[in-house]
Amino acid sequence: MKQLIILSSVLLLIIVMGCRQKKAPLAEAPLYTCPMPMDSVFSNKPGECPKCGMDLIKIDHAQHTHTQAAAEYTCSMHPEIIRDKPGQCPICGMNLVKKEPVSKKVEEAGLDALLKPTNEFVVSSIPVTVMQKKEEQIEIEALGNITYDTREIGSISSRVSGRIEKLYIRYRYQKINKGQKVFDIYSPELMTAQQNLLFLLQNDPGNTSYIEAAKEKLLILGMNEQQVQQLVKSRAASLTITVYSNYSGHVHESSNGAGMNKEPGAMKDVSQLTEELSLKEGMYVEKGKSVFTVYDPGKAWAILNIYGENQALVKNGNAVQIIPETAPDKKIHASINFIEPFYRKDSKTLTARVYFNNREMKIPVGSQVRATIFGNARNAFWLPKDAVLSLGQDKVVFQKVKAGFKAITINTGIAHKDHIQVLGGISEKDSVATNAQYLMDSESFIKIKN
Repeated sequence: MKQLIILSSVLLLIIVMGCRQKKAPLAEAPLYTCPMPMDSVFSNKPGECPKCGMDLIKIDHAQHTHTQAAAEYTCSMHPEIIRDKPGQCPICGMNLVKKEPVSKKVEEAGLDALLKPTNEFVVSSIPVTVMQKKEEQIEIEALGNITYDTREIGSISSRVSGRIEKLYIRYRYQKINKGQKVFDIYSPELMTAQQNLLFLLQNDPGNTSYIEAAKEKLLILGMNEQQVQQLVKSRAASLTITVYSNYSGHVHESSNGAGMNKEPGAMKDVSQLTEELSLKEGMYVEKGKSVFTVYDPGKAWAILNIYGENQALVKNGNAVQIIPETAPDKKIHASINFIEPFYRKDSKTLTARVYFNNREMKIPVGSQVRATIFGNARNAFWLPKDAVLSLGQDKVVFQKVKAGFKAITINTGIAHKDHIQVLGGISEKDSVATNAQYLMDSESFIKIKN
């Protein structure tokens, strides 16, 4: 009997030891996981991650249990950032948001959520973001071209009616300087005025008031001081009088023929004109008519086209940097001098003028330019552009609610770079989907709720 009891005890001890030996390998069985936390891949044998292809690394059960239980925080704009405590994203500086477990998201998406209309409610686990209040330095990109400064345009006109005896300007775009001869003119009116002065000097030299009046009339008719003095000295009237230019620049047009401007102040397309002037020697000109127009390329304008979304940000005095396409290394630093209070014909852009001195840079008129306008800083709430969906007149975001997202309308302001200003509709505590277009239904239609 005693031997039977001893034998039973030995058998029981062997069974218990065998059970313990079988359980030990299970407790110490290795576990493998992907080194990328967002993949959430676990396996009981080594291999490659089915999501990213990286080699799985070995962890123990205690580490796995701690990893599953610990809260994780991630950036809504950069999901590769994973932290075990709240903080800020090291890339963009946004506050990290708590990463919800997959099991919780699946549990939230219940039957009620799945039965809601797809154009009102979306079930998804897409990352979310919140509004950020910060100050943005507004920089506006604009395109434009170089044109003449119309304030520097000079007109050479004939002050008397007469015939062109000699023309010193031979071709269009010819460069002339102030004081240079333009043409010699014969005018009966000018000849009569010279003879009147000579008659007074010869027959009534003491009548200074009449003599001065005769000299003044010659100056009004186009003679200069030197020509009048030469007339008094020589006591002989000239058949022709030389007209000099009062401006420096390029001759672009004459008043005769097709080169005339049909509208006052209008600038025509000079590329459609030939280089030959329409005014010739022997032609008659009328009193008071413009004979030549002189443009000064040393003073120019940069005409910048401002699109509608940026028009409220551009003001007189804003600093601007202009880069000509013909000389990218020659950057022009100036400011907005004038904003035209109307839209030009066949254009939906507002025109801003920048005055600058072109004498040293010599940028060809008509060349294209790129400009960066530096506006005032704007302190406001901002959302990423991808988080806002445009439905024509309405702007929509997908607000995070229990088990999914719902579409709501927001009021937006200016768009700057990758962000858009939010004026109302949501609070800074509301979470919205980072990619609104991704949550659109197949018919691209969303029923919004204000």
